[in-house]
Parts: sequence; structure tokens; C-alpha cells
Amino acid sequence: MIPLRDVNPSRKFPVMTILIILANVLVFIFQISLPRETSELFLHTFGFTPLRLTEGLRQGLLSEIIWSGVTLFTSMFLHGSFIHLISNMWALWLFGDNVEERMGHLKFLLFYFLSGIVAMTAHYVFNFASDIVAVGASGAIAGVMGAYFVLFPLAKIVTLFFLIFIPIFIDVPAFIYIGLWYISQLSNGILTLFGPVFGFGIAWWAHIGGFLFGILVGPRYKRRKRTIYFDNYFIV
Repeated sequence: MIPLRDVNPSRKFPVMTILIILANVLVFIFQISLPRETSELFLHTFGFTPLRLTEGLRQGLLSEIIWSGVTLFTSMFLHGSFIHLISNMWALWLFGDNVEERMGHLKFLLFYFLSGIVAMTAHYVFNFASDIVAVGASGAIAGVMGAYFVLFPLAKIVTLFFLIFIPIFIDVPAFIYIGLWYISQLSNGILTLFGPVFGFGIAWWAHIGGFLFGILVGPRYKRRKRTIYFDNYFIV
């Protein structure tokens, strides 16, 4: 399933969503402009490595603990490939504008960063002995998707399917599209518990953690019905 757009226009310009996308693109351009060895060092320095934090905690190395905390944030702006970047930024553009409109610009920005930190923390819990660097904005975007799932469950997602080689466009309700996406993340995350061979290099638990955080925060921004009282009746 390839989501193309949502039939859920926003009335406010999504300032923070665009700034986040721009920041990710600029960091990626800088990253690929570096020589290969320097680019890998850049990723290893600013990406989040679970084992680094584990060793820092085990040995009481404050500098390692603090830097690992920093990389929980910086890793959100790094991507491993052009496809990785495009898929993440497209999902953010698709779902971010409506969530930003409902939350407000600054609250959305804070929510986005907290989603990313919670997501990477969830990844750490299930991969604390891993020396593989984790990078990407997908955990934060999963939080945005979780909030969208709660706030706009009936919004239509125009989705592209391929029946053999024939493209088919279907309007899928957000709760179905995002719900199926979450089930796929959860099932793959559970499979990783049986061994790294099932991980496919994807931080499934970061997606799961970010999504659940969005599910928890999202209801705070549901529109409340207002009740107006007239002499002998209420209008809800």
C-alpha cells in the first residue's frame, strides 16, 4: 500500500511540519556531501547506539550517558538512504499538517520531538546490547500517525495498490490504513524477539513506541462538544 494523500484539508499553514522536513533534507544533503568514511563517522557519532548507552550505564561513564541522551535527539535528523528519507518525509507531510493544526505549532513541535525520544527509548529497551547505530525520523513520525489515528479516524487516505501490474486507487479510512500499518510493525517487532535475523535492519520497536505515545497524547486534542443552554433545552 502506497499512501498518496489524505482527503482532510488543513486550514492553517503547517509551519513546523515544513521546517522539520526542510531540516531533515538539509542534514541529509550535508551527510551525502561528505566523503564516505567521514559520512559513516558522522552517522556513528550522531546516531543512537544502544550498546554505547548500556556500557556508559554499566561503567558509570557520565560523558557516554549524556552523549547517548543527545543522540536520542540528533538521530531523528539522520537517514541511511535517499529512499529512507523520502518515505519518512512523505509520511510526515501526509499526516503532520492536520495534527499540527489541531495541536498548534509549538505544541506540535514539542510533541514531535518527544515522540522521537520515546520511540528511540523503546528501541533501546528491546535492543540494549546492540552495537548497530539507529537513525531516522520514523519513530517521531509514528507518534504523529498515532495522534492522527485518534484525531481523524474516518479521514480518507488515497492509497495506491497494484493488482499484478494494474494500479488501483482506493480511499481507505485512516483507522484502517494506520491500523494495518501498526499491526505490521507489532508483528515484526515480536518476531525480532526471536533473533536479529527477523529485524531486517528496521527499528520496529521505535515505530511501536512512537505510535503508542501518539495514541496516548492524541485524545488531549480532540475537539470537545460545546453545550449551549436555552430556557428549556440544550443545543449540543
